[in-house]
Amino acid sequence: LSGKVAVVTGASRGAGKGIAVALGSHGATVYVTGRTVNEGDADLPGTVAHTAELVTAAGGQGIVAVCDHADDGQVADLFDRVRSEQGGLD
Repeated sequence: LSGKVAVVTGASRGAGKGIAVALGSHGATVYVTGRTVNEGDADLPGTVAHTAELVTAAGGQGIVAVCDHADDGQVADLFDRVRSEQGGLD
């Protein structure tokens, strides 16, 4: 997946985290999205920054993208950012 760009939602923990790291292990650039910025902000452990670090350590490029996907404006801004930085999304 080298050269491919993905957005993974809810990637602070759980299935989203696993998917993001798996994509990274195949060389993808992964925008790691979620709302948890600091440990302790949520009841469960995990942050978008930690997952992005794991994506990069696995061989991809993890990019932190704090986003509440219930907010249409934040979602639009996220995809504008991806388009601006990467030229598009795979």
